[in-house]
Amino acid sequence: MSYYRMPILEETGYVVLDSYGGVVDPSEWMNLEYVDWKSSGDTRFAPLASANGDIECNAFWHFDPPRSDKDGVWIESQVAKAPTLVERVKEVDARVGRCRIIELQPNTYADALYNSHLDDNNRRNPDGEGWVIRSFMQLTDNPGSYMILREDIDDPSTETRIALPAGAQLVVDSERMWHSVWHVGDEPRYCLINSFESGPALEKWIFERNPVTRVEQAPLDTDFARASEGEAQNRRAARTAHYGYDPSRVYSEA
Repeated sequence: MSYYRMPILEETGYVVLDSYGGVVDPSEWMNLEYVDWKSSGDTRFAPLASANGDIECNAFWHFDPPRSDKDGVWIESQVAKAPTLVERVKEVDARVGRCRIIELQPNTYADALYNSHLDDNNRRNPDGEGWVIRSFMQLTDNPGSYMILREDIDDPSTETRIALPAGAQLVVDSERMWHSVWHVGDEPRYCLINSFESGPALEKWIFERNPVTRVEQAPLDTDFARASEGEAQNRRAARTAHYGYDPSRVYSEA
């Protein structure tokens, strides 16, 4: 099938944007209703928009009639608690599907590699429409934590690590790029995640924020990286043996 894909994502599968300059009261994400929904680690999610406006996180193709991850319905009880976050999403002016806050507990680099996954963004996406991608807007200040991106989960040389201070913004083709977060700290990390349709509105928003397609990153200690890679791959192999297939090779609904 043929979809419109944004040229700016062709090179690396991601762009990093200028930091969000506004202020958001932490009560906007702390007072939301969260549901247990496991993604890349020990996580919960607080949906702001869902398939039918209910507090749940299922992909839109689970519902009747099944549809693509677009045209999400705002959840009134959640929107009332998070007006600034909702405006941050609406300012993009692109079709949005699922809109959620993720809460991630601290983990290790090996945990992040083990939990890396691809998203199932474009099931039921009509031919000729825009490819669905994900945007990530960091809420808590976690400069020592990283979004881990890989073109090939088995090849560390394809890895990019993007630091996550408060206000960090990135757009990722998360059906192409393996991704997870290595969260270092004592408190949970919170981030606003949106499904957006690729198209002129999203491109305009991206280019107004000085997109960068490659970022410099501090090197990891060689022994630490090798040990973490080995631990993650051993855990992934054990999981594959348990299930009889590698579940991470099946697109995730997260």
